[in-house]
Amino acid sequence: MSLIGDGLNKAVQKAFTRPAPKSAGAQMRYLVKQLGGTRAVAQMLRVSQRTVERYVKNQIKKPRPDLAGRIDREVKARWQPQIRAKAKQKAASTDGIIIDTRARLGYTAPIGSTDQDRIRHLTIALPPQYAARLFDAQEQGASDARLQEIAAEALKEVYFQDSGRRAGSLDEVRFTDIENLEFDL
Repeated sequence: MSLIGDGLNKAVQKAFTRPAPKSAGAQMRYLVKQLGGTRAVAQMLRVSQRTVERYVKNQIKKPRPDLAGRIDREVKARWQPQIRAKAKQKAASTDGIIIDTRARLGYTAPIGSTDQDRIRHLTIALPPQYAARLFDAQEQGASDARLQEIAAEALKEVYFQDSGRRAGSLDEVRFTDIENLEFDL
C-alpha cells in the first residue's frame, strides 16, 4: 500500500479492544468465517484451497514470509470493523488526528520570503476536517500522492499559517522526502 495509507491504518488499529489472532491457523479460521469459505480465502491469498484447509486444521503451522504478511494484512483489515469505524468517526468529527513526521517541507510564497525546503520534524494535531478528508480519500482508494497533498494542505493551514493568523499569502506547501510518518488518534 502507501506510506500515508499504512500510517492511517496503524493509527486506527491502536483503537482495537482485543488483539487480532496471531497464529496462522487462527488467522485462517477467522478469514474463512469472514469470507464464508475456503475457496474465497484461497483466491484472495493466491494459494490453493487445499492449503487453506490445511492451515484451518493446523496441519501447517508456519507460512512462508510473503504469505504470512498477506494473511496478517487481510486479518487486520477486517478485524473489529465497528471499533475501526468509531475511531475514524471520532477523529473526523471531534478529536482530529496527530501527525508525527520527519520530511522535507517548503512552500511557495511571494518574492523575498525564505521559502527554502528543509528537513523538519513536526508533531502537530490536525483538525477533524483534515482527518475526515484523509479517511474519506483512503476509503475511495486515493493514491499516496493524493493523500500526501491532503496532508500538505493540513500542514499549510496548521503549521505555516497557524489557522489564518500568519502567512496569509502562502501559495503552496511542498511535503516531500518523507523519512518517517506516523499518525495517532
